[in-house]
Amino acid sequence: MGMRTTFRILGLLNLANGLWMLLAPGGWYHHLPAAVPDTGPLNPHFVRDIGAAFVTIGAVLLLAAPSRGVLLAVTLFYVLHAVVHVTDLAAGRLGAALCMPRWWKEAR
Repeated sequence: MGMRTTFRILGLLNLANGLWMLLAPGGWYHHLPAAVPDTGPLNPHFVRDIGAAFVTIGAVLLLAAPSRGVLLAVTLFYVLHAVVHVTDLAAGRLGAALCMPRWWKEAR
């Protein structure tokens, strides 16, 4: 699979997630298979803010020519996103079960 195809697939996934967050923050909050409600009460404004970031990343991946700069910027977002999760997990603010999708936990 080429880099352009990878960018398009990732772009569509990010765009879909972001649109879901923007258009139905409550649905995203309750039905995302990552147990988001375990992190605290729903804040629709905050979900929409983050949805805007995902839509932006999706648009960049879909519209920009594959380049090292775009790849580095998107990677930075995901590394920082992961650091937040790992830091919260290490500090005890999140349970380890939150790191597994709900469907994985239900299958066990």
